[in-house]
Amino acid sequence: MGSASAAGYATAQQMQWQEAKHAAVVESEVEISGKDSEIVIKTNRRIQVRVFTILGQLVNQATLNPGENHLRVNSRGIYIVKVENRTQKVAL
Repeated sequence: MGSASAAGYATAQQMQWQEAKHAAVVESEVEISGKDSEIVIKTNRRIQVRVFTILGQLVNQATLNPGENHLRVNSRGIYIVKVENRTQKVAL
């Protein structure tokens, strides 16, 4: 019975690893970068995005379609981009 328990534990670890691996793939479906006065977001699915200043002020929000999207911001600085449960800083 002890060996069955160990085998079950190994299976649980494998399942957790597979779930984590899948989560990384889902997260990589969205690429966020900055270029000139724009935040560039590449996605292969429809997403909601919100852009905040470093002080937390909302400056832009949009629903983006699959492909490469450009969000223009008024001034240079550091912005916080939130896409679903992912948050990333972008410097312009």
